[in-house]
Amino acid sequence: MQEIETFKKEYLKISDKIYIFDTTLRDGEQTPGVALTIDEKIQIATKLNNFGVDKIEVGFPASSKGEIESAKKIKSLGLDSTIVGLARTLKGDIDAILDADLDYVHTFIGTSQLHRDYKLKMDKQTVIQTAVGAVEYAKDHGLTVEFSAEDATRTEGDFLFEIYDEAVSAGADFLDIPDTLGILTPSLTKFLITDFKNHFKTPISVHFHNDFGLATANTLIAIENGANQAHVTVNGIGERTGNCSLEELVLSLKAAYNIDLGVDTTRLYSLSKLVGRLTGVKMPVNKPIVGDNAFAHESGIHVQGILNNSSTYEPISPEMVGHSRRIILGKHTGANAIKSKLKEYHIDLNDEQFNKVFSEIKSLGDSGKSINDDELVSLAINELVSARETPIVLKGLGLSSGNGVSPTATVRLEIYGVEKETASIGVGPIDAALNAIRDLIKGEIDVNLEEYNLEAVTGGTDALAEVFVISSDSQGNKSTGRSTNQDVVMASILAVLDSINKLLLIKNSNLI
Repeated sequence: MQEIETFKKEYLKISDKIYIFDTTLRDGEQTPGVALTIDEKIQIATKLNNFGVDKIEVGFPASSKGEIESAKKIKSLGLDSTIVGLARTLKGDIDAILDADLDYVHTFIGTSQLHRDYKLKMDKQTVIQTAVGAVEYAKDHGLTVEFSAEDATRTEGDFLFEIYDEAVSAGADFLDIPDTLGILTPSLTKFLITDFKNHFKTPISVHFHNDFGLATANTLIAIENGANQAHVTVNGIGERTGNCSLEELVLSLKAAYNIDLGVDTTRLYSLSKLVGRLTGVKMPVNKPIVGDNAFAHESGIHVQGILNNSSTYEPISPEMVGHSRRIILGKHTGANAIKSKLKEYHIDLNDEQFNKVFSEIKSLGDSGKSINDDELVSLAINELVSARETPIVLKGLGLSSGNGVSPTATVRLEIYGVEKETASIGVGPIDAALNAIRDLIKGEIDVNLEEYNLEAVTGGTDALAEVFVISSDSQGNKSTGRSTNQDVVMASILAVLDSINKLLLIKNSNLI
């Protein structure tokens, strides 16, 4: 860490204060197919505030009454984060910011020749006059103003500096540089930000898009060279391929630069999950920091290192971002990883039993399957109880349905040597049979069916049906059950009984 501090002082121009400007609720909502309700925006804004971002851009108030209402409601929450609204350089847009009771406006106008000619149909001087008029109007109404030259990185250099000079003269408090099409590279970013910092005393903000996968890298380079603020979105969502990722930037600054932004990083994973759920934009499993595989390990060599010292194969701890470590069991898994997993569940196998479980996991891995914790426990328990008597045995089954009669199942079970029988109805024969089983075992265990999967193993009308289930009891124990049968109902009942028997054995013999 001392070397990093020395490097920072001698070679980098990092600002004493770096502001995090989150635009998940504005640019993030511009992700194709995403539309958030007011309540959903409030949920995300509250989470962002609790995480500790400096500024939250909550939307584009001029675009609809709903946008004004949501901005006003979020502002009324009294959050610590500064609430920001987007506006074009138009008086009406700025009035919408005022209608939403906001104190901070992020206003923009296109400056590249493409934007001037084809979108705005304005010459350079008209663009400058429009920008200056908007900044002055906003300042006259007591707003903090952040000014953006849209498509800045494709704008002629002399004109770009001219319009920012005029914005500063008009009173702009922050100058934002948008890389609207994500065309910057790290070297160009360094050149651009250095030029800006040499020319302007006004704080510099950056808004970089991810079209070439460089948004986070370019933002880091900008900060290295003195940028005072970074625009980000949770999970990097946004227009096209998105924006600089909040979680990637914050953790990079913390882990690689030893910069503490005063945020609560332990809230990152839950924040990511909330945004993913509300927007419907799910993260790839290999997404840095928040992806399901960010702290997942399967390779025997890696797992052995992780078990001895997690720093061997993890740059940060999962706890730092509110995530959790996962040891994946498959064909690459070593014996130590499996033993460690079994130890977590207090399952003690002898050498012969362990070798059988280990061999089964390798075999399943070779067939392209990974083993989750429930299936590992199920395999282990199968070995432990293979010589024991099964607590519950199916002794009889009768089904009736049709002619206006609700599907009914009559089930007879032998439970610890005592036969019991009952009948139940359901929405179908399988549901009716499962209801009857629950009634019969009520005195022994409360069971909840968490997962039910049915597959046809072979083709044709006489196809074998394979049923896989996961059941849980009131103590939180889980077990899997499988059965293959030509009769779907019978396969289902036997699979459920298989899982229930394992739960009873767990309960009565303290296997876990």
